[in-house]
Amino acid sequence: MEKALVKMGSIKAGSFWLSKKAKQEFNNITQDLTTVSNVVEEKAKQIFEKLKGKPLRNLPDLLREYNLPPGLFPQNIRAYEFDETKSRLTVHLPFVCEVSFKDSSVVRYATRVKCILLRGKLMGIEGMKTKVLVWVKVTNIAVEGNKSEKIAFTAGVKKSRPKDAYLVPREAVRVEEF
Repeated sequence: MEKALVKMGSIKAGSFWLSKKAKQEFNNITQDLTTVSNVVEEKAKQIFEKLKGKPLRNLPDLLREYNLPPGLFPQNIRAYEFDETKSRLTVHLPFVCEVSFKDSSVVRYATRVKCILLRGKLMGIEGMKTKVLVWVKVTNIAVEGNKSEKIAFTAGVKKSRPKDAYLVPREAVRVEEF
């Protein structure tokens, strides 16, 4: 019987007989799965790199370039994206967090902060709050004049704070909710 099957183009694999056609189909399936796996892996890498943002400069340097103090965002950001044509800045943080600054102010950040970055100001901010008796959404941050030592936070009302309190990015503390 074995000789008859070998003559018909079958091979014995362990205790199973496989025809050459079945073996070829298994090889084709294996190659297809490998190809799909490689494509998925490559696309996942591309998505991951895009999420990471792969910035050419770090965020504190970008803020300095736009005449803003480099410590406006915590030091433990995951990544940021900046679209220079639309001036859109998006900062990604690993968790909802807050930072206490040396002027006793406290700022809370969502996992994603979006704003318009212009020379000396952040406008249309989404994802940032400050404590003024209660948590209030920060909508704008602006340096008061080119050589000013003050920075104004607009959170319902405009409040000036010392610019030097935001010169160094600080470590953020994880909080439960934004």
